[in-house]
Amino acid sequence: MHTKRIIPCLDVIGKNVVKGVNFINLASVGSAIDYAKFYNNEGADELVFLDITASNEDRGIMIDLVRSISEEIFIPFTVGGGLKNINDVRAILKAGADKVSLNSAAVKNPRLIKEVSDYFGSQCMVLAVDAKRRADFKGFNVFINGGRIDTGIDVFKWIEKAEKLGAGEILLTSMDSDGTKKGFDLELLKSINNIVKIPVIASGGAGKIEDFYNVFKEADVDAALAASLFHYEEVKINKLKVYLKENNIKVRI
Repeated sequence: MHTKRIIPCLDVIGKNVVKGVNFINLASVGSAIDYAKFYNNEGADELVFLDITASNEDRGIMIDLVRSISEEIFIPFTVGGGLKNINDVRAILKAGADKVSLNSAAVKNPRLIKEVSDYFGSQCMVLAVDAKRRADFKGFNVFINGGRIDTGIDVFKWIEKAEKLGAGEILLTSMDSDGTKKGFDLELLKSINNIVKIPVIASGGAGKIEDFYNVFKEADVDAALAASLFHYEEVKINKLKVYLKENNIKVRI
């Protein structure tokens, strides 16, 4: 079994971290820099930073904030939101990011996945996918622009295509589970993990310590991401890792 990763996520508007339920009713919870430093010291394996309104507002990412955070932490750092082309990606990596997360831009221009993978390496090309069940419950669609636009694209076909284009990792968020604290969407995650060979990061729905055990044991994902659960210290990362290790899930302590 590969070592499983625990990843806190900073959904950022302005310079503050925000959190909501099902991608709506967003409320500020604190400074992005302060949270980044906290997680660096708390034992997080990586940190994800998402500028969640950049694409919808048709603007670039807050590069100065990315640079400030990168100077404060010593764990792998993934940055996404508003990246439109290879020059944007280059600028973010130069500012200190280790990986970039592409979502809306990749859907609009799938060739960008290949460009980033070919130029910088697939290891830094993370495809972020916001997935939501269709009204008839017969599949999942890809949403973009911070969950505001239903593309009508089938999640499974899109992820298979992205892997072929060079995506090195999938950050898969269940919009149905996001912020509900009812557990990860195991059905969705297991289905995706069965069709790809690249690592899958589970996102959306973590509500208690057992949810992490379940997603690693049942869906066999490579990493689990959470936000409000960690932000409000309802679950402490160091205690979570001890719990997982005691239950035979391989983690880095």
